[in-house]
Amino acid sequence: MTGITGLNHVTLAVSDLPRAIAFYRDTLGGRLAADWDSGAYLELGSLWLCLSFGPVKPRDDYTHIALSCAPDNFATLANRIRATADLWQDNTSEGQSLYFLDPDGHRLELHVGTLQSRLSHYRTHPDKAVRLHGNT
Repeated sequence: MTGITGLNHVTLAVSDLPRAIAFYRDTLGGRLAADWDSGAYLELGSLWLCLSFGPVKPRDDYTHIALSCAPDNFATLANRIRATADLWQDNTSEGQSLYFLDPDGHRLELHVGTLQSRLSHYRTHPDKAVRLHGNT
């Protein structure tokens, strides 16, 4: 059976397109690939991000987008984010993470690590009551 091969793109509604472009480009280091009156495409590493001008209804739950960062770049990027964005949660999980809001209140996370490093953490910390499946 053929299944999902990866994440194709993420689209976020934004209330102020120039402000959102500036945040994702200047603060997070994205590359603006295209823009038009009501939207933009940016590249953040391998992520294709679409910004779409329109009404924004931020969520008030744990739903968020986690963005990968190399360990060597975490401190510098985290400091740049702290200077321009509000934080929404302290890190209590494995690995370095910074939980922050974009200008429209979308919940984001800057994270160092992979699924494999997270599963390895749970293997060495069985007190977390996480059930591991297969040979992961």
